[in-house]
Amino acid sequence: MTAKHANVALFIPFNGCPHRCSFCDQRSITGKQYQPTADDVKRTLTTALDSLKENSIHSEIAFFGGSFTAIDREYMLSLLKATAPYIDRFRGIRISTRPDCIDEEILSLLKTFRVSSVELGAQSMSDMVLTANDRGHTADDVRTASRLIRDFGFELGLQMMTGLYKSTPESDTETARQFIALRPDTVRIYPTIVMKHTRLGDLYEAGEYRPQTLEEAVALVSRLLTMFDKENIRVIRVGLHDSESLKENRLSGPYHPAFKELCESRIMLDRAMELLSGKDRGAYTLAVNPRCRSKMTGNKKANLSALKEMGYDITIVEDESVHNLDVEIGQQPSP
Repeated sequence: MTAKHANVALFIPFNGCPHRCSFCDQRSITGKQYQPTADDVKRTLTTALDSLKENSIHSEIAFFGGSFTAIDREYMLSLLKATAPYIDRFRGIRISTRPDCIDEEILSLLKTFRVSSVELGAQSMSDMVLTANDRGHTADDVRTASRLIRDFGFELGLQMMTGLYKSTPESDTETARQFIALRPDTVRIYPTIVMKHTRLGDLYEAGEYRPQTLEEAVALVSRLLTMFDKENIRVIRVGLHDSESLKENRLSGPYHPAFKELCESRIMLDRAMELLSGKDRGAYTLAVNPRCRSKMTGNKKANLSALKEMGYDITIVEDESVHNLDVEIGQQPSP
């Protein structure tokens, strides 16, 4: 049985960022405004250990929500020092930061506190897109920081956004290709959501920015997931976490609480269509892993309906030997 992994997340909202990116209203996205103290860290980890028990050794302490290596140094050290009495019970510490806030000195410091994973909010590998969205760093900064992180022995995580202002499906796909070339251990993919009180929100309301539709975002991200899967790169998050604050402050954009499942369902539909391509219309069975039956069926049976419109009457059968999102075709059922 696979060991349970769960990040013990500590949010440091809108702290450390030297730039206000076009899309950023982080307090609404995370639903957090309070800045945690060292005592908060200790209380959170004590509670987590009671809950996780022996599984804590497979989990990481995670500082998310800001640019961790850019926050006030003494504050950063106080948070890291607070983890010291607990760190032996965890796999390590995961932090997220900006590509231009990484250097050898800060990585050496993180090593002393047993940080294990560093995630970079790269968002795009197009300098034009980065500039248009006020990111304040370049694609070369991402490449340099990624190399340093790997050289120091940390796990490397990269985060990207699709549908940013001035981006295209082609530039987003190129970002994924360049991520793959950097060989990250993990990737997160976030379709751009337009939030109130942001420059992107102003552009949207002025008619200067058109966010992706949900269908467009699902079509693109499903292709990106397939690209990363072929390279054995784990995508550990797709879409923003559900929260009341996010719902209340969203102006537009392809938000869905089960966005990843929509993408995986699209992947299975595409694979089924490829298998059936060129075959006579009629009745067929499709074998899928039991855990993926609902994904093959699709939201409100959308996948089966789409195949029906193409002339295929599909019966889904479960087969434990079928891997993850794979689809295998069987014989036509007897009349």
